Amino acid sequence: MASLKFESSLTRLEELVRTLEQGDLSLEESLKVFEEGIRLSKNCAKLLNEAEKKVEMLINDKEQEAVPKALGAIPPTDFNKTEIERGTSPAKAPCPAGGTYPETVPE
Repeated sequence: MASLKFESSLTRLEELVRTLEQGDLSLEESLKVFEEGIRLSKNCAKLLNEAEKKVEMLINDKEQEAVPKALGAIPPTDFNKTEIERGTSPAKAPCPAGGTYPETVPE
């Protein structure tokens, strides 16, 4: 059952629904057809869920690729960090006179 493709599962499910709607089957036959229909329905739902996850993953991958290009070299994980936390603040930059610039400028 799991190897059935979505389209073939859906086509078979539609056939089973038409057969049940005709009402020509015995109770036992109807139950067998209904049981097959439930299996096919679950297979279709599983395949649709897998396709949806794949689409979401592809969309998310494309969005994550686009953000760094638009914002330059800042990695996406650094968006909420301050310049000091990213290490790009002049306070952490080397001072030409040696050491680093002070955190605050004396008055």
